[in-house]
Amino acid sequence: MSRTKAFFDHITKGNTFKGDYITLGSAILDEETIKEAFVKVPLKTMNRHGLIAGATGTGKTKTLQVLAENLSDKGIPVVLMDIKGDLSGLAQPSPGHPKIDERHEKIGLPFDAKSFPVEIMSLSEQDGVRLRATISEFGPVLISRILGVTETQAGIISVIFKYCDDNKLPLLDLKDFKKMLQYATKEGKKEFEDAYGRISSASTGAILRRIVELEQQGGDLFFGEKSFDVEDLARTTRDGRGYINIIRLTDIQDKPKLFSTFMLSLLAEIYETFPEQGDSGKPELVMFIDEAHLIFNEASKALLNQIESIVKLIRSKGIGLYFVTQNPTDVPESVLSQLGLKVQHALRAFTAKDRKAIKLTAQNYPDTEYYDTAEVLTSLGIGEALVSALDEKGRPTPLAATMMRAPMSRMDILTPNELNTLLDDSKLVLKYNEDVDRESAYEILNEKIKKAEELKAKEAERLAKEEEKRKKEEAKAKASKRKRSSSKSYQRQNPIVKVLTSATFIRAVFGILKKVMK
Repeated sequence: MSRTKAFFDHITKGNTFKGDYITLGSAILDEETIKEAFVKVPLKTMNRHGLIAGATGTGKTKTLQVLAENLSDKGIPVVLMDIKGDLSGLAQPSPGHPKIDERHEKIGLPFDAKSFPVEIMSLSEQDGVRLRATISEFGPVLISRILGVTETQAGIISVIFKYCDDNKLPLLDLKDFKKMLQYATKEGKKEFEDAYGRISSASTGAILRRIVELEQQGGDLFFGEKSFDVEDLARTTRDGRGYINIIRLTDIQDKPKLFSTFMLSLLAEIYETFPEQGDSGKPELVMFIDEAHLIFNEASKALLNQIESIVKLIRSKGIGLYFVTQNPTDVPESVLSQLGLKVQHALRAFTAKDRKAIKLTAQNYPDTEYYDTAEVLTSLGIGEALVSALDEKGRPTPLAATMMRAPMSRMDILTPNELNTLLDDSKLVLKYNEDVDRESAYEILNEKIKKAEELKAKEAERLAKEEEKRKKEEAKAKASKRKRSSSKSYQRQNPIVKVLTSATFIRAVFGILKKVMK
């Protein structure tokens, strides 16, 4: 048996599945594409997560696009984190190209150009379905981990949430949260001390600074209402195809804290919302996280632990997570070990550090007699990749250098007119893009403070009037006292003075009479 025939049997036998699957392309041996030696991924194990890695320009985005298209065709909704802004073309069919035809001829697959059902979403002021969440939905634990606060500060945040629950104060956005922190150490200081103990103004100040940092990265746009319902990510069309939800993130590449905040909140909300899934044979939702290093590079240890826990647990809900990045070392080992499908595009060995990284990457793949994995990693062409998946029993499939199939949709972005048409037809845009600013903690506390100040002013006015009245009464009493004192003084005059006074009066009277008689 020839080496090529043995390899063909090795690949096809190892990729024979009872259930449904996705065909990624055809295997390559000795730089020759083996026609119809199809490399497949069973749908049953696509909730076991995955990695798409490779140097810039090697075809990672196109691989992501191919996976999203095929999942959609299988009725599985998809979420794509579009960091570079080049995925909206999924909504339009490929225009075709002779090189695409040539590639598919080598693979042994027909090429079928088609468009896919797409929703465009946004965290910022970009056009698209607005994604928001409330502070209350995050809860004190998640908020504390996102902000990276100390244990003492996390305790204060828990007290703030408890106070809001006890007093029916909705915490919806960052201005609500900031107002509560200020209230706890100023106007409401005594109230908090009586109910929950003393809260340090230094600690609340530190928390406020962390909130301002998040706010400067666009957190004020993300937190608020109308809160997004994650079940809307799992929609299918009338003909049974899964929606591809493209989240536009081109304007937050330099805002890693906002990106990691959004990602963690989304994963936590999905985990809380989606039910446990039995052996259904396919995932309920698959998420692709492009430029995954943005999550991990800026994450605190507590945040990394939270992400690791969610990655481990969320697959039981039928959710598959796929990290897209340049190098597998961008993903922490604790997360990398949880990933079942690995699609590794070419790596470039420009430095000693690069060569060392390539050797480490090669060790993540099954041994095979057909490849020197480290050598193949540097010789793969554009649109080629090493693929290792899990079969239906959870075992690694044969390692195969693969010529990847081309996307069926456009490998370019939508025009402005196409984008506007897509958004005009979206039911979710109508549902979520209305700004809602209902009465919440900020307004309620301001009203409470205003009333307290009005009462304080009225009380001060009442006390001032009472003081004025008291002073008037006191002055009146003093005047009366002086009058009485003067009268008594007259009555107590010396008897001799009284006699002299009387005699003087008599003489004066007699003097007047004498003048009259004359």
